[in-house]
Amino acid sequence: MDQDAFRQTYRSVNERFCAYEKAILTNQCQCSEADKFCIAEREGVHCNSDAGQTQCLMYLELLREKARFVLHDLNTTAKRSLPHGKAIKIQVGGLRGLHQALFPAAAPPAVIPDITALLCQAQQDFGDLTALPYSSIMQQIAAYQVKKRARRTLKEPE
Repeated sequence: MDQDAFRQTYRSVNERFCAYEKAILTNQCQCSEADKFCIAEREGVHCNSDAGQTQCLMYLELLREKARFVLHDLNTTAKRSLPHGKAIKIQVGGLRGLHQALFPAAAPPAVIPDITALLCQAQQDFGDLTALPYSSIMQQIAAYQVKKRARRTLKEPE
């Protein structure tokens, strides 16, 4: 399946995409509102909640705006998509930072258990996503290291 056909099929099958698809597909986050699906041996993630998707997109947009300096992306006018590494850094680091802001005595978990529950808890505790302590959340984004792919070495035949 070529890339254009895949994108067209993906959009028609997945009208309500998951904003944290990359983080979920790399098994670093889970969400009670997310369902995985497959198209031509590729995975996607569907969100089951309009309100949940709106909340996630709002938080990601706030993170992206606040993390420009951390990501070395000082172009304020461009609304382009981020490279995979930076997108993962914002998604996973932002959720780990939010977890740490909500539960300062606990270390951020290796796998975020429920994105929707975490964002709902943040709105309940802080009143609004714009009122979150973004300076401490940015520390987690900066500290998050994207896993490097293992390089395959070719063995010489014996």
